[in-house]
Amino acid sequence: MNRPPLPLTRDLVLIGGGHTHALLLRKWGMNPLPGARVTVINPGPTAPYSGMLPGFVAGHYDRDALDIDLIKLARFAGARVVLGAVEGIDAENHRVHLPHRPPIAFDVAAINVGITSDMPALPGFAEHAVPAKPLGRFAARWAEYLSGDGPASIVVIGGGVAGAELAMAMAHALLSRRRQGTVTVIDNATALTATKPKSADTIRKAMAELGVTLIESASIARITAEYVELTDGQQIAAHFVTGAAGAKPYDWMAETGLEMQDGFIKVNSYLQSSDPLIFAAGDCAHLTENPRPKAGVYAVREAPILFNNLRAALGSGRLKRYVPQNDYLKLISLGGKSALGERLGKSFSGSLMWRWKDHIDQNFMNKFRDLPKMEPPALPHARAAGMQEALGDKPMCGGCGAKLGRGALADVLNQRPPPSRDDVVPLPGDDAALLKTGDAQQVMTTDHLRSFVHDPVLMTHIAAVHALGDIWAMGAQPQAATTTIILPRMSATLQSRTLNEIMATADAVIRAAGAEIVGGHSSMGDEMTIGFTLTGLCEKEPITLSGGKPGDALILTKPLGSGILMAAEMAGDAEGEWVAQAYTHMSQPQGEASRLLRAAHAMTDVTGFGLAGHLQGLCVASGCGAVLDLDAIPTMSGAVELSARGVASTLYPENRALVPNLPEDGKAALLFDPQTAGGLLAAIAPDTATVLCDQLKAAGYPAAIIGHLTETPGLALQS
Repeated sequence: MNRPPLPLTRDLVLIGGGHTHALLLRKWGMNPLPGARVTVINPGPTAPYSGMLPGFVAGHYDRDALDIDLIKLARFAGARVVLGAVEGIDAENHRVHLPHRPPIAFDVAAINVGITSDMPALPGFAEHAVPAKPLGRFAARWAEYLSGDGPASIVVIGGGVAGAELAMAMAHALLSRRRQGTVTVIDNATALTATKPKSADTIRKAMAELGVTLIESASIARITAEYVELTDGQQIAAHFVTGAAGAKPYDWMAETGLEMQDGFIKVNSYLQSSDPLIFAAGDCAHLTENPRPKAGVYAVREAPILFNNLRAALGSGRLKRYVPQNDYLKLISLGGKSALGERLGKSFSGSLMWRWKDHIDQNFMNKFRDLPKMEPPALPHARAAGMQEALGDKPMCGGCGAKLGRGALADVLNQRPPPSRDDVVPLPGDDAALLKTGDAQQVMTTDHLRSFVHDPVLMTHIAAVHALGDIWAMGAQPQAATTTIILPRMSATLQSRTLNEIMATADAVIRAAGAEIVGGHSSMGDEMTIGFTLTGLCEKEPITLSGGKPGDALILTKPLGSGILMAAEMAGDAEGEWVAQAYTHMSQPQGEASRLLRAAHAMTDVTGFGLAGHLQGLCVASGCGAVLDLDAIPTMSGAVELSARGVASTLYPENRALVPNLPEDGKAALLFDPQTAGGLLAAIAPDTATVLCDQLKAAGYPAAIIGHLTETPGLALQS
């Protein structure tokens, strides 16, 4: 007898995507703990590796080389990703607070958020400068500034190793581009005191050779758009100002109630805070038994210990002590492809040291670029015929990519008798039904989605927007909703937590659309599925598929690509930035777009059958054809690139078969991509289309006029 899926019983929440947590997630993917649900919270889909920042600034690395893709890593680890900046932790009740979502409860948590900068406290810094951390914002600003013309004037505040590395990298980048300019480092004390005198002399010499000016024992009075003014009145020209000093812990940590040391979380040798179920690692932690300076090498060495101890806290194994090394190899970039290495009081510099540093950095990043391929369990030797063919050669997609093809649905629906009630109006081809009660016209629809993300909040938001699409497509006002929720096997505590997250999100989205949730049904199954049954009221005649006229312009309110992006994400082939942008598109409600398009002759929402399938349905119902301008159709970031690699959703072949005459090479393949919570597709009188499209764009929709209806049946591409 087959064993049922093991239930989830404990919540592990990782706050931050720092080096320790990144390594921990990789280890977790290779050796997960059954029963533990893992959540990683981070402001963005990537976590930058600070060790390669000077190399990027100098021009030795591309920007992408610095990023650990947390969405890919979390998929490998089987973890859910929550994108957002933590606002606080309720340590007493074990809840993490983030903006715009319900609190996230945990049984065990770990904090690895690094440090931030107090540079903004300097007068004028917030308005005219950018701190070196967080790295993402700094990297973007530097790339923009470096690409400019004219003489450069750069000031780096802070004369420690980090400030010196940045200044030398910037000076090298200017020399490489043959761009004139000045680079100045300002420190309020003596610079480079964290290194031995011989190392400090080597760094000073390298700075001088690159033309970097070092000003020591100087205080800054203010920063303007044109210069940095010192307290003695000296003004140093500066159009790009950054700060590599003043590192401090995040303010919210002080409000957790955990024991602190100068704002950092105090941890024992097991990396436990004053709450033994809350751990901390990396720069945000203070090692009470073996204090050490803030350095990435300690965060890396803490990873296997934290991995073991979190599992122990969750109920498996025994705690281990972390014993930090007394010394470590410091590798400092010197601008060009040269570096200084210092350990045990000795130092060496030159190109060999840079190659060694590059080797270490690349090896570290390769751990996340080349995640091991975990093979699925082998099929039983004795099995019924056709099992391999039914499984296919890739995992089944979620969202609309998991739906049945239109052919199978049509075969079943065509066998059903027409409605026998006078108050149920048949609307052939439309996804919603029209009900008449007295003078009221009500539309009703239902939809549900197989989960494609582990985060119940994000999945609920997308599922609600998706289900509302049928109401909005008919020009109706959402009225009432019921929910249908299937959860994977989990303990009663996790059921309660998950349902609270789902229902709080569903209430927020449905109420924002103008409707109310009036009930629902829940059960347990093999995986999470979320659905809604909705009603809507029509103040005017509903917009159906059948009103399109030859000459009408076709407006699409969202880009294509969610199906292919989610298929790639499940396989670990999509960039995290692409996936995060796709989540944003899928989460965007279409209520205001529906209102603006109320004059449409015909309208539908683009979902499981793809743009081509849904447009064909509109054309058949309206008795016309359509010509599409492929170049005008908006697409999500990465969708065309993934299509060129041959990535496709599991529903793609059936969608392709619906409209066999259209090409499927390049961008055209996205015409058959199943969309989850896709945009509205409206047939609009040509004389008003441009104005309406502009209004949609002003309302925040990436809308476009993508073609027009014709008298000739069928779909074609504009030549």
